[in-house]
Amino acid sequence: MLSAHVPGLDALELLVAIGRTGSLARAGAERGVSQAAVSMRLRSVESQVGVRLVERGPTGSRLTPEGALLADWAQEVLRAAAGLDAGITALREGQGSHLRVASSLTIAENLLPGWLSSLRDARPATAVSLSAVNSTAVAELVLTRAAELGFVEGPTVPVGLSTRVVGSDELVLVCSPHTPLARRAQRPVTATELATMALVEREAGSGTRAALDAALRTQPPRPTPLLEVSSTTALRAAVIAGVGPAVTSSLAVGDDVTDGRLVVVPVSDVDLRRRLRAVWVRGSTLLHAGRDLLAIAGRAPTRSRGGDEAGADEASTRATAGPPR
Repeated sequence: MLSAHVPGLDALELLVAIGRTGSLARAGAERGVSQAAVSMRLRSVESQVGVRLVERGPTGSRLTPEGALLADWAQEVLRAAAGLDAGITALREGQGSHLRVASSLTIAENLLPGWLSSLRDARPATAVSLSAVNSTAVAELVLTRAAELGFVEGPTVPVGLSTRVVGSDELVLVCSPHTPLARRAQRPVTATELATMALVEREAGSGTRAALDAALRTQPPRPTPLLEVSSTTALRAAVIAGVGPAVTSSLAVGDDVTDGRLVVVPVSDVDLRRRLRAVWVRGSTLLHAGRDLLAIAGRAPTRSRGGDEAGADEASTRATAGPPR
């Protein structure tokens, strides 16, 4: 039996939303409640858990280290709950299809919600279960057929998978505005400096970390990370708190940069662009909802700073997926 200190799903969703948006008001808008209601709910959750979870400031709100850790754990619970919800929906409807999707965290947090909304408009009877994990785990889930379709952001794709480019992204170096590195706007960080810089990083197996390693492969060996985290939410919270700089997706930090919680530091002599790919088992044919989701992702605008256009097909995708039905 769970203890009385474990918050409910609504509270966990609220905490994750605060961490993602950096604002009680924006988190409330996502949940359809007022900022006052969010504040009241947050105080109740902090009392229940027994630790302070959010710090308010003149530029917004940010998770405390304890709050970031709880939000990181909460995401696993929420993903499992979403899968349960999809399964219950399929049982209740007794008809329609069930699509199993695996996605890297950057794509799951920033792009998939819009794609899945379009899919629901096209196929309202389709239940979708989503596993949001790092790119290495996505490939494993697809190869073992635990998911029909996956989305990855790493520079390479394992043998046995067909791929299609569905978008592009650019990694950026970000730091807290209160650190000396923030003053480097007029003097870009060189590739060698970046390679030897201790960073807050995602865990091994993350597409973001693999892309950075690939971009700096000709540079000196990279040092041990200042901190390893398993989600973008935790990474952003650590950088905002001043733990250290990080290289992460420009898609994930746009609001933080606009609102002044993070500063983008220019980097020279290294290409930090990357392609976002859909993957599925080579030789298999995507049908119905899987084919539709691939088409939706391929035509959605996902171009970021300096990135490539979405929709370019690689050789292994010929005649595998068609237009939506």
